[in-house]
Amino acid sequence: MVSLTVYDGAMGIGGNKLYLEEGGKGVLLDFGKNFGKYGLFYEEFLKNRDTRGIHDQIYLGLLPKLNIYRPDLIPSDLSLSPYPTLNIAAVLLSHAHMDHAGNLGVLRKDIPIMASPESIAILKGMQDTTSSSLDTDTTYISLRKPDDNEGLYLGSAGGNYVGKDLLCTEPPSDELLLFLSTRPGHDLPKTKKKLDPGNCTHYKDHDLPFEVTACPVDHSIFGAVAYILQGETSVAYTGDFRLHGKQEQATRKFVQAARDTSVLIIEGTRADSKPSEEKTTEQSVCEICRDSVEQAKGLVIADFSARNFERLESFQEIAQKTGRELVVTAKDAYMLHSMGCIDGICRTESMKIYGEIVDKKSRKWETEVVQKQCVGQYITPGAIRNNPNNYILCFSFFDMKHLLDIKPAGGTYIYSACEAFNEEMKIDFRRMHQWLRYFNIEPCGFSMEKDEDGEYKPAFDHRYHASGHASGDDIRWVIDQIDPDHLVPVHTETREWFVDNFENARLVEEGQLQEF
Repeated sequence: MVSLTVYDGAMGIGGNKLYLEEGGKGVLLDFGKNFGKYGLFYEEFLKNRDTRGIHDQIYLGLLPKLNIYRPDLIPSDLSLSPYPTLNIAAVLLSHAHMDHAGNLGVLRKDIPIMASPESIAILKGMQDTTSSSLDTDTTYISLRKPDDNEGLYLGSAGGNYVGKDLLCTEPPSDELLLFLSTRPGHDLPKTKKKLDPGNCTHYKDHDLPFEVTACPVDHSIFGAVAYILQGETSVAYTGDFRLHGKQEQATRKFVQAARDTSVLIIEGTRADSKPSEEKTTEQSVCEICRDSVEQAKGLVIADFSARNFERLESFQEIAQKTGRELVVTAKDAYMLHSMGCIDGICRTESMKIYGEIVDKKSRKWETEVVQKQCVGQYITPGAIRNNPNNYILCFSFFDMKHLLDIKPAGGTYIYSACEAFNEEMKIDFRRMHQWLRYFNIEPCGFSMEKDEDGEYKPAFDHRYHASGHASGDDIRWVIDQIDPDHLVPVHTETREWFVDNFENARLVEEGQLQEF
């Protein structure tokens, strides 16, 4: 008999933390950050305190009350001894979005992380280019220790970064192992903290309590996988998936492999989408964006989700077909370098790198990697200003400040990402609109319209973005094809849709054990 406990992600989108156990030993399916719950207490300028370890998250209920966390993150006024200790053989990570991976950094170091080589490279690349924090310490960690007499304040323990043990869904390449064994600045004489790498091995060389099959699926980030776990009872976990991207056939192969699985744990982000809605695909997005670029005069700015490499490839294709050059940020270039550490393919050859006006002394990832690999590809703000018709600039809202250096005289901004789903994002769009108006840039993909109260709110054109999640019709097809005995919806705000449409749907409450 297999048991399932959903510690997070049962009644909202994101934050998946599922524990599957059989015979006293189990695995975690994802361990993501629940941004909805964090948003109840925190915002951009009010964040949880890393100097208090996991105290704040445990106290506020943002982490499950379990005894599975790093000892160095437990201050003296927090005890985990009253909480259950789970026998965890590994975390099976579905993909590298933070709502599935964002809390990996707080787990005990002896719990290995299983993921696709793409997910491993993405997590490492993200960590190399950001400041160390509990949210980003995914592939290696910076140990902490009490830094006051009472043991309440946790500061750096000194010493090297400590790499985590990783289980790759495919035999790791030599290039990937090399990438994981170092970090930018590692070889400099003045570098005090180096990286002691963990082990990265093929998952079949590790003892797991289930026979595990990792199946690639289509999603808005490279490296997404679903899992099929076989014990006394067979279980399939979709992670996030879709059927309208370039990797559609991968999802269909997973569905075929998972047929007649006893328990299907399925995401339902868009379960209640209307059947009458037009199905936007990556190909149709590419076509509408290309039309917008062809009609554009002046600079074109493309804004799409971070680490959506598929959309990046689409805009690279658009740039080539419209006689423009694609300009990416240095951080994007480093992430593409991370992907190249899997297969040796250079993905930045035909791109320009935006020369951000910034002190690069602390950006070792840029000076040691991007600048060396992309010699002659950097472009200045002035060069873009002088020839705006030549470029498509990949900028997000948080890059808008660089327009003050480019000083464009008009242009086109193409928004090709998700709609605003909370008040904070709506406020960001009002700010974005101000930036665009200031530089006389015409938006595509969204507009600002007045509501009944006379307040401006963003309205979105669905043709410019293909969701990373399956539609209701596609979810129904997947369930019908797999035909499970038990259906467990997660990662959804419309759990009742599953009950209304499937007799075998079982709604689980967070923290309550379910047996199958």
